Amino acid sequence: MVLVSGAGSNLQALLEACNDPTYGASVVAVGADREDIEALARADRVGVPTFVTRVGCFATREQWDGALAEKVDAFDPDLVVLAGFMKLVGGRFLARFEGRVVNTHPALCPSFPGTTGPADALAYGVKVSGATLFVVDAGVDTGPIVDQTVVPVEDDDDVQSLHERIKVAERRMLVDNVGRIAREGFTITDRKVRFAT
Repeated sequence: MVLVSGAGSNLQALLEACNDPTYGASVVAVGADREDIEALARADRVGVPTFVTRVGCFATREQWDGALAEKVDAFDPDLVVLAGFMKLVGGRFLARFEGRVVNTHPALCPSFPGTTGPADALAYGVKVSGATLFVVDAGVDTGPIVDQTVVPVEDDDDVQSLHERIKVAERRMLVDNVGRIAREGFTITDRKVRFAT
């Protein structure tokens, strides 16, 4: 199961990877918090079921969180991938899918959490940045780390150029690890994520 909010470039990479029978995973559905986005169109084009659960249709975030959990649960996913999903899932969602929700962040956690990771990295003057794949917990980009990939910061980088290079590395890391999670599974002990094999 993949949750999205925008263009769906990470989703597209996952859909393409799933075409290989040795990859070990399939996308059972794609959910979004917004209508009329390219990510939903990508799923529609290959026949993957889609749904939209908008925050604005509910009186509270908690009600939305519960409704989103119900929608996702209907597809019985082994793993939920937040691929550019720009909403924080809450306690009801995380309780339902504990240890089975992963997300990427365009920085090397625990540094530079939140929505401005590449800009914060540039402002701080780091020499390397990158992306992190983590198991989602109740914090913001604070969950146990599955994998990280490093991207050098060039002297002439601006936020857009750095972020674009991070996205390429992030996509490759996400695809590699989702397949591995599907084939091998993982455990978490003392915040350390270990693959089963």
